[in-house]
Amino acid sequence: MGGHHAASGAAAWVAVASTGPYTLGWYPLDPTGILIGGMATAGTALVCDWDHRSSTVAHSLPPLSNAIARGIETASGGHRQGTHSVLGAAGFVLLAGVAAQVQMETPWGLLSVGAGLLCMFLINIAAKALKLFPKSGFISNWIFALVMAGLVTVYAPHQWTWLPMSMLIGVVVHIVGDLITTGGVPLLWPLVIRPPKLLRKVPLLRNVWRPNGALSLPLLGRAGSKREWLVLIPVSAYAMVGLTVAGWAIAQNQWPRVVAAAAAWIAPWFA
Repeated sequence: MGGHHAASGAAAWVAVASTGPYTLGWYPLDPTGILIGGMATAGTALVCDWDHRSSTVAHSLPPLSNAIARGIETASGGHRQGTHSVLGAAGFVLLAGVAAQVQMETPWGLLSVGAGLLCMFLINIAAKALKLFPKSGFISNWIFALVMAGLVTVYAPHQWTWLPMSMLIGVVVHIVGDLITTGGVPLLWPLVIRPPKLLRKVPLLRNVWRPNGALSLPLLGRAGSKREWLVLIPVSAYAMVGLTVAGWAIAQNQWPRVVAAAAAWIAPWFA
């Protein structure tokens, strides 16, 4: 579900942050905020799966991402445990809140250093899940990550709350996405209450209250099912359209500056 989680996160950000047609506009941002936030939220929608040392997320920026995955796996109790709970979501949002406040005043303006460093992982995680990198090697991963870190550091929205909001939207989208599959999630972790053996035989209840204590509303069936694909195709298209519109708006705003800079550079050659 990695690519689908990423697409769902980006779509949710577009819906919340954009004020265009067919959006909610609850947290309005300019096109730059929509584009950067959309890419970041595609990554935050995957951080819950950073609890498995063999996951796509763990291999996004090796060897550092692998080491982090091992630590999270140990602290959270394994895959689909602590990171897929209300407590885990709160921890991720707290991390984003701390990172968002790490800013630096420079001659070039206020730089969002903390957001840049965190988004170095987030955007790279999304790109890895969407299979934008080759399966072998990791140099291209790091080059892409460092470029994204620089862009986010310089162009991130000035509202420090955008990164915690992105994290909140992403982890909620991820947990809900897993909740509506047959695997379910342990929402109240570390409190895990398993159903009595007698109730495990009740047809409907055993699908909602899993034997391992996880809660599930299996509307999409198993992960990767046809139902999941039918839902995620329009969701992915919505995200793509929203981010493309934001990118086009940025290009239109920056085009006069690019032309002016090019003209200033070329003019001396014809003087």
